[in-house]
Amino acid sequence: MNHNSLNRRQLLQLSGFAGMGLLLDSCGLNQYSTSVGNAIDPLNQRVEELLLKPQALAREYPVSSIEPQALLINSFNDTPKIDPTTFKLIIDGAVNQPMQLSMNDIKKLPLRSMVIQHVCVEGWAAIVQWGGVRLKDLIALAQPKSTARYVYFESGDGYYNSWDLPSAMHPQTLLAYQKNGQPIPVDNGAPLRLAAPIKLGYKQSKWVTRVTLLDRLATKQGYWEDQGYEWFGGL
Repeated sequence: MNHNSLNRRQLLQLSGFAGMGLLLDSCGLNQYSTSVGNAIDPLNQRVEELLLKPQALAREYPVSSIEPQALLINSFNDTPKIDPTTFKLIIDGAVNQPMQLSMNDIKKLPLRSMVIQHVCVEGWAAIVQWGGVRLKDLIALAQPKSTARYVYFESGDGYYNSWDLPSAMHPQTLLAYQKNGQPIPVDNGAPLRLAAPIKLGYKQSKWVTRVTLLDRLATKQGYWEDQGYEWFGGL
């Protein structure tokens, strides 16, 4: 984690706004932690949105820094079976041009490759190369409405998540289809997964099938967030 990220996290912790989810293992949340997390999430959101610099780039690493075995596989549910030849990514919601894109459509867009640090809330990290299309390019194709503020993600295994729009539009936020220069393995989220150096691992949904722009947050904000994890999940 770079120096700026550390200062940012320290500021949140010292000011009392850091989510209790960062102190909890994703395998077990108690009733107290859920209540506390839900109580402070709206304030967390406002504070972290102020600290986010939408165009500031996070640190990227040389290819020689890649740690091929360090990216652990955390399973939420059974690995879904998605046929990449018939797969369609749906982009809808608060947009003027709802879309369904095949993997061929997506791969016609400019490829962005980056070597970044993936940080898990459970306390481990891995330097990984991700390649794919910038989410902001996909959202631009769908022509977001001026009222859009959030992005909701659905995954093939039933996982769900939501982000603020500025984070989704960050130039290093990808829907990735490559890992370390090769097609992403199914266990790591093929055919498409979120990858970004500005969010913790639980915000980086695998097997993304739908991207929905919203004017306001849905009742279901995220699988782990609904159990007490911090909603913003920023680094």
